[in-house]
This record gives sequence, C-alpha cells and structure tokens, in this order.
Amino acid sequence: MADPILASAILFGGMFFALLAGAPIAIALGGLSVILVLVFWGANGMSMLALRAFGTTSSFEYVAIPLFIFMAGMLERSGLAEGLFGSVNYLVRRIRGGLAVGVIIICTLFAAMSGISGAATVAMGMLALPAMLSRGYSKDIALGSLAAGGSLGILIPPSVTMIVYGLVSNTSVGKLYAAGVLPGLVLAVLFIAYVLLRCRFQPGLAPTSEDIEAVEPPTLGQILGSLLPALFLMFAVLGSILLGLTSVSESAAIGAIGSILVAAAGKRLSFAVLNAVSHITLKTTCLIFWIIIGASAFSTLYTALGASGLIRDIVLGWEMNRYAVLALMMLILLIMGMFIETVGIIMITVPVFLPIAKTLGFDPVWFGILFIINMEIGFITPPFGYNLFYLKGVAPKGVTMVDIYKSVIPFVGVMLLGMALFVLLPQIILMLPNAMF
Repeated sequence: MADPILASAILFGGMFFALLAGAPIAIALGGLSVILVLVFWGANGMSMLALRAFGTTSSFEYVAIPLFIFMAGMLERSGLAEGLFGSVNYLVRRIRGGLAVGVIIICTLFAAMSGISGAATVAMGMLALPAMLSRGYSKDIALGSLAAGGSLGILIPPSVTMIVYGLVSNTSVGKLYAAGVLPGLVLAVLFIAYVLLRCRFQPGLAPTSEDIEAVEPPTLGQILGSLLPALFLMFAVLGSILLGLTSVSESAAIGAIGSILVAAAGKRLSFAVLNAVSHITLKTTCLIFWIIIGASAFSTLYTALGASGLIRDIVLGWEMNRYAVLALMMLILLIMGMFIETVGIIMITVPVFLPIAKTLGFDPVWFGILFIINMEIGFITPPFGYNLFYLKGVAPKGVTMVDIYKSVIPFVGVMLLGMALFVLLPQIILMLPNAMF
C-alpha cells in the first residue's frame, strides 16, 4: 500500500501531465487508474474498477442524461429560439443594451427547458451574435452576455450536471432542482443589471432603437407561438418534477417527446433532423459516460489508497473557521474548472469535499448548489471553458479567442458576487426545497 500523500502526488501529478500532453479527460483519469491498480494490486485489482464502473453507470437516473441531451438538440433545431428572439427583441428595443438583455432572458428560458449549456449558447450565438455586432454592440457585451447566459443551463433545472452531482453525492436530485431555481434567476438578474449599468455609463457599448433601424413588431400569433411552447415545456419538465408527479428520468422522457412536438408544430421536424439529433445525442452521451467511468476508476483508486480520508482529516485538523475551509474548497473547484471537465471534477472531488462540508455543519443541498455554480463558472473561464469554444465555433469572422476571453471576465466577477450573496443569505437556495420537501 502506497503512502497516501505520495499516492495523491502521483495521481494528480499524473492526471495533469496527461491532460497537458493532450490526452482526453476520460483517458487521463481511467488510463492512469488502470496503470496504478496494476502496480499496487496486480491483475486481481482490475475487478474492483469494473464493478465500480458498472455500478455507477447502471443507475436508472442516468437514463435522463441522453433524453435531456436529445431534448436540447431538438429545441436547437425547432425554430423556438428564432421566435423568442423576435418577440424579445421587440420588447426591449428601447433599452440601451436591450438585445444583450434579451439574449440573457432567452438563455434563461432555454436553461429551464433543455438542461444543458450548449443548446442556448449555440442557438443564440448563431442568431443573436451577428445581429448585435451588426448593430454596433461591443464585442465585450455581445460575447459576454451570450457566454454567461448560456452557462445558466448548468444551474437552472432540469440540469444534467445536477443529475450527475446528485447521484455521486447521494443527494436528492429533486431537492437540488428546487434549490437551483432561485439562484439561477438571481444570477440572470445580476447579469442583466451589469449589462444595463455598464451600457448606461458607457453608452458607446450598445445602441438603442434611436440609433438603429426600426424593429418590425411581431403579431400576437407570433408572440404566442414562441412563448406558449416554451412555457409548455418548462411546466411539463420542471413542473412535473417539483410537483412530485414524475421522477427525473420520467420527466426527461416527457421533455424529449415535448421537444419533438414543438419541432413538429414549427414545421421543423423531419427524418434528417431526427437523425442528426440522435447522432449528437449518442456521441455526447458516450463522451459523458466515458468520463464518468474514467473518473469513477480514479475516485475508487483514490479512496482505496486512503488518500481521501487523509485529506479530510488534515483539513478538519487545521481548526480554521468553517467559512475559510468553504472558501478554500470553492477556490480549488474554481481552479480545476479552468482545466478539467465538469463531470470529472464532480467524480473526483465530491467524495472528498462533501464529507468535509457535512462535518462542518453545512447543508448538503446548499453546498451542492454552490458546487454547481462553480461548475457553471468553469464553463466560461479561460483557457478551456466549454462555452468559450461553443461561441468561437459559431462566431462571425473577426471574433478571436482573445475577444471571447476578455468578454467573460466581468461576468465571472458577477457570478462570484452571486456566490457570496448565497453564502450570506443561504435561504435563497434553501427556501424552495425546504418548502416543497
């Protein structure tokens, strides 16, 4: 048996070396774990990894992941974003920075329908970003509002990330969903407030309707045609979970069927669309599950070596203020989020951090939402934030990665401010789960 401190150094050092060498996160975690299991226990130890991988991935709740990914992909092609964009664009036309505000609002609605970040970022990146840039919006406001608004899909239910966190931490996904609603809306309001304040004091960043051509008003039918499907899906998916009518997996199935109906209503449903969305769902789901398997092997090995218990004992032995320990854990998650995929971070750190949080007296649901917000920040922090690359993939020519990196920095500050607010006022997180469960 290796010394736990030496084992930690080897594990994390090997992981970062593999990542820097360009290995996929699943290989960096799983491949390293296989090698070290063979070194410490020989071939007999391999059964431990196989049993843990099967036990982890065979959970019924994981069925929700491909269903929510399918729903997000179908919504991206349903034309719903175009209808919402037209309606919101008209409503906010007289506000300086109104298009950026509208993008954040639509991303919030998409977050409450799709459960993943990429759907809103890609859809609005293709639709709203060219419109904002052509009308004189600065890259900072246009790109930053898209990246930050799109990241809300991780926090606002039905979040796929919350499903993984809930299963790994043995925390009720329903409670996490209820707890994520108000913080998600608060962050959206903070994003909007930042955009409005900055555009007020720096008018050159965004025009108003007086500076651009008149916006053609949508008809009542167009407004209802964009809003009603969105409200239908939000109630069908989120309402069914929070009211206790369905499990997470059952609500995901309802959402997948609902997204097909929305696409059919918008005359966007075809065999080609179904085929394309199914292929994306298959590839994305396989990617997620390989990361889960690799990270599960890593955390199993880490626990078997006794390193996780050692870290917990060391941290609790420092006799620091519990909020200082919380800040340290959040800082570690923030740094990891810059380099490692969200699912990998959850599988590696939750078995270590959550027992510490419980021992310090923190509510596990409250801690879970702070954890998820950190994962949300990781989606927009350089150098490897996923939303940054989604944006680059759909951005017009002339938009560089440096432009995208610069644009998200103020919004990261806003999210950190939101986290501080949730620490000071924990009832923002706990109000709904305490009332509903």
